[in-house]
Amino acid sequence: MKKTVIDGVNYYPHSNGGGLVAETAAVSKTAYIGPNARVSGEATVSGNAKIGGNAEVSGDARVSGEATVSGDAKVFGHATVSGDAEVSGDAKVFGHATVSGDAKISGNTELYDNAKVFGNAEVSGDATVFGDAKVSGHVELYDNAKVFGDAEVSGHATVSGHATVSGDATVSGHATVSGHATVSGDARVSGYAKVTEEINIME
Repeated sequence: MKKTVIDGVNYYPHSNGGGLVAETAAVSKTAYIGPNARVSGEATVSGNAKIGGNAEVSGDARVSGEATVSGDAKVFGHATVSGDAEVSGDAKVFGHATVSGDAKISGNTELYDNAKVFGNAEVSGDATVFGDAKVSGHVELYDNAKVFGDAEVSGHATVSGHATVSGDATVSGHATVSGHATVSGDARVSGYAKVTEEINIME
């Protein structure tokens, strides 16, 4: 088997896909590592997970189940991607962040710290989720939206534009938060509520 040495570490082509896997990493035979993808560090890729495109999984990251990491996406640190989750585009998932269920992470999205995205949530554009924030359900989070702190966004809610949801705030139901709106503190936005433009909601 052909060996490739990168920064003093031996890499070998994976039997399913041909992508490079560091000798320090653990990749199941059932997983797919595409020809231009790479798994390094002490990362683990198991189950039927697929790493395609120019994607990289490194550090102590774990990708499992039927999850897919593709495009130029990077999963590193202690991050986990599992279930049927998809991470694509130029997205970065790191720290102790987790992506699970049928969640889709794309664009230039960044997930880090202890952020959790799960269910059927979709995070795209230049959106950022960090801290201990949770994004779940059928939520759509996009543009330059930020969710952080202990905030939770769930249900069929949408957060877009330059909107921020932070603190212990919750946005749920079919609520929409957009523009430069901020929802923070212990604020609760639910139902079909719309928070737009420069509105600030705190409790």
